[in-house]
Parts: sequence; C-alpha cells; structure tokens
Amino acid sequence: MASIFTRIVKGEIPCHKISEDENYLAFLDINPLVKGHTLVIPKREIDYLFDLDDELLAGMTVFAKKIAHAIDQVMDCKRVGVVVLGLEVPHAHIHLIPINSIYDTEFSRPKLKLTSDELEQIAEKIRKALNG
Repeated sequence: MASIFTRIVKGEIPCHKISEDENYLAFLDINPLVKGHTLVIPKREIDYLFDLDDELLAGMTVFAKKIAHAIDQVMDCKRVGVVVLGLEVPHAHIHLIPINSIYDTEFSRPKLKLTSDELEQIAEKIRKALNG
C-alpha cells in the first residue's frame, strides 16, 4: 500500500505545498513542532533515506537547501534545523525545522494545532521567499 506521502505526491491527499520538481516535493508538516516545519521527500517511494541512490540523495539535499534558505528568510528563527528520523512514515523524508534552541527539535513535545488557513499563510510566505 502506498505511503501517505506517496498519496500526497499523487494528489490523493491535499498538502500545503512549498515547492516541487520532477523528483522532490516540499510541504508543510500538518502536525508541526513550530510554525514553518517543512517536510522534503523524494517523489519515488523509498522507505529509508540511506537506501536512496547517491544521485537522488544528493539532489534531495540540494533541493532541501533552497527550501531551508526560504524558511530562514521568513520565519523568526536563528537557523533551520535538519532532522531525519524515518520511523513515522515509511517514505524517506527530511524535516526542516525553524529553530531558536536545540529543544525546538524535540519530537516528544506537543505539536502545534494550526488551521488550514494558518498553514496556507505560512506556506505562501515561504513560497514568496523561494520565488522572490
């Protein structure tokens, strides 16, 4: 069965898209640790990040870098943290998290409850920084 991320790639489940190209997709996490928490995935469903071939993994990192710079421009943070856990969804993904302290990346903390409108406003700010 396709992962939830594959279903997002196929358009079966909506997302707050930041950017995509032929190989990758970036979208807001709907259960974010902080505002601007973004997921970057390869469009091809591969469970474990380190099972990606070198070219796909390298390209994903470069794609994520562009997104991280845009997040850094519009979110109130010292930097954008990168976290790879890989246990919650069987589809390789990178978390880009605006952080002001190391504690901002603790996944045991309660997640934010944002409305779809709030998420879309954040996504739009990041998209504008990415394209501007």
